Amino acid sequence: MVSPNVRFWILIALVTISGFSQGMLLPLLAIILEQNGVPSSVNGLHATGLYIGVLIASPFMEKPMQKFGFKPIIVIGGLLVFISLAMFPLWDALWFWFILRVTIGIGDNMLHFGTQTWITTTAAKETRGRNIALYGMFFGLGFAIGPLMSRLLSVSEAFPFIVSAILSMIVWSLMLFVRNRWPDEENTDTITHSSSSFKRFIQTGKIAWVALLAPFGYGFLEAVLHGIFPIYGLRIGHDINMLSLIIPCFAAGSLISQLPLGILSDRVGRRKILLFVLIGGLLIFLLAAFFDTSVVALFILFTLAGMFVGSLFSLGISYMTDLLPRGLLPAGNIMCGVAFSIGSISGPYLGGLFLQLIPGVSFFYLIVAMLLIIVFAMYFKKVEVDIEHDKKEIEH
Repeated sequence: MVSPNVRFWILIALVTISGFSQGMLLPLLAIILEQNGVPSSVNGLHATGLYIGVLIASPFMEKPMQKFGFKPIIVIGGLLVFISLAMFPLWDALWFWFILRVTIGIGDNMLHFGTQTWITTTAAKETRGRNIALYGMFFGLGFAIGPLMSRLLSVSEAFPFIVSAILSMIVWSLMLFVRNRWPDEENTDTITHSSSSFKRFIQTGKIAWVALLAPFGYGFLEAVLHGIFPIYGLRIGHDINMLSLIIPCFAAGSLISQLPLGILSDRVGRRKILLFVLIGGLLIFLLAAFFDTSVVALFILFTLAGMFVGSLFSLGISYMTDLLPRGLLPAGNIMCGVAFSIGSISGPYLGGLFLQLIPGVSFFYLIVAMLLIIVFAMYFKKVEVDIEHDKKEIEH
């Protein structure tokens, strides 16, 4: 069996291939459905299937992981993902593809919950931001490469799905060399230990709701940029091949800044960094609304946006881990997934509705409005962990 360090990188590899399959699926299906004449609101609603799957699975994750450990959850999740990807070419039907999206969502949630909880519970506090930043960075790397698969549509409609399924299976097989572990139950208080999952979710929400806004915002952004921007781009005259190159710039931008931001958040505090990236992202998307017909501007602005708000998910997980007692971390990781899913479901649907009801207005204004709401909520909520951090800084 492999060492803890090798295990960490195997978990990171799984997250990378998961990001790749998701990054491929959203724009690829959006383009196929748009070319088949499916209305944008239906296209957006169809894209929510992945995240409906995540939501369906979320309440049932904690107990099986406590009973069976991390490995079975990750293995079953990965299996669902690559089998579902391989089944897309079998039948070109809207409802069948929606079921496959939901199944991939369930598998992805199992995979992410297992890897994420394993990493957060074994990370030392002083390197937590760095480790979770690496988790987010490699997910972003997969997500950046995924949309390039849209170019393989020129070979055949089935080819991108087959390639993604094979790659997923190869990386999934690495888990066979990892020894199973169970969530660390040390330092869990009696209230947390004895309470039901539902009560733990309530406790988690009360303590860490402000941290959950970051995964929500990232889910909204990720889904709307990958699922709705291709439709919007086609309608304002951009080429499919060009769109498949623009979209990965967001994830590529996050690769540049994710690790530095994670390390910086370990030093100066998570909330300060979150506010900084949110305001930066808001201003960049405001510029994108004015220059959305320029290919050069979109390349630059998508990259800059990724450098700021592309780290929202990993920063949000780190912030949640700071705020919660150890016994609530599994529930916190589930709720981060739920918040991400709610953002991902609302993003494509609201984006599709936005295009349908106000076609003459840049859809980037929708993103600006969402980021503005999160900035206000986070700015006016001062959490104790930041006060404690400031006190420590003064003492030093």
